[in-house]
Amino acid sequence: MGEVPKAEGVMTHNRTTPKIFHRARELRRAQTPEETKLWERLRNHQLAGIGFRRQHAIGNFIVDFCAPSKKLVVELDGSQHLLSEKEDAERTAFLNAKGYNVLRFSNFEINKDIESVLQKIRLVLET
Repeated sequence: MGEVPKAEGVMTHNRTTPKIFHRARELRRAQTPEETKLWERLRNHQLAGIGFRRQHAIGNFIVDFCAPSKKLVVELDGSQHLLSEKEDAERTAFLNAKGYNVLRFSNFEINKDIESVLQKIRLVLET
């Protein structure tokens, strides 16, 4: 039996479309230095024993990091986010409606004091 091709826009993985899923894969290959720095501390259940995914597709959005078991999204905001506050607010509202808690950190925070960022994430995970 052959595989049935999926039409464009059809949800796969119960959370997104093939197009968005493919884009998430591309973004994992092109992480920013700050994403790489944080990922090195989140991967392999290093933080509070919780599994995180990077560049995780949810609906039409791709979040930087997600702990699905805890419904937690961690977003890193570079300078480009200063111009997109409305879009970020809409994105956060969508994720909140799906039951996700969203934490946002600036690239500056990652570079200045990653330990403080990790502590804030850990506190949310433990509550």
